[in-house]
Amino acid sequence: MTQTLQPPAICVFLGSSFGTDPAYRDAAEQFGQCLAARNLGLVYGGGSVGLMGVLADAVLAADGRVIGVLPEALMAREVGHLGLTELIIEPSMHARKATMASRCGAFAVLPGGIGTLEEMFEVATWIQLEILTKPIGILNVQGFYDPLLVFLDQLVDKGFLKTVHRDILIVESDPERLLERLLSTRTPAAGKWIPERS
Repeated sequence: MTQTLQPPAICVFLGSSFGTDPAYRDAAEQFGQCLAARNLGLVYGGGSVGLMGVLADAVLAADGRVIGVLPEALMAREVGHLGLTELIIEPSMHARKATMASRCGAFAVLPGGIGTLEEMFEVATWIQLEILTKPIGILNVQGFYDPLLVFLDQLVDKGFLKTVHRDILIVESDPERLLERLLSTRTPAAGKWIPERS
C-alpha cells in the first residue's frame, strides 16, 4: 500500500568532493534539474564545494528553491554557498541534521563519502525505529553503491537486518524514477528486533 506524499522539498546527501568520474557531477546536475522541474525544493548541507555545489547551482539555475543548512564550524571555513534561497547556520552537526530532516518530505542519497554514508544510515535507522516516517532513496550512479547494497544483503542473511528494513533504501539509477518512488512510498512499520532463532 502506498500513499502519495507532497513534500515541499527533498533533502539530498552527497559528496563535498567531485569524485573521480564525471558521471557523478552529471548526476548531481541532472537531479537538481529534476527537482526544479517538479517544483520540489532542495534541502542540503549548504556547501558550495564538490557535488553539493553542483546540485545547488543546478536547482538555482532552473529557478528552484534551495535551503542550505550549515554548522558554524564549516561556515567559518568559508565553504558555505552564499547564493541560496535560504542559508541556515546551526551551532552543531546534530542541530544541522535535525533541521534538515524537519524541512523536507523525503531524502535522496547521491555519491559521496563517509559523511554522506553517516547521514544516510542515521535516517535509515530513524525510519527503522519508527522515529521518522519519511522515505529515503539512493541514486545509484553507474553502480556506485553496489558494494554497499551487497553488504546490506549480507546483514539480512546473517540475521542482523529484516528484509523490510533492508528495503527502506529505495534504489534507482534514474533520477526521475527515484523521485517518483520517493513521492509514492510509505515507510514500513515492522518493529526493529529480530527474534532469536532456535
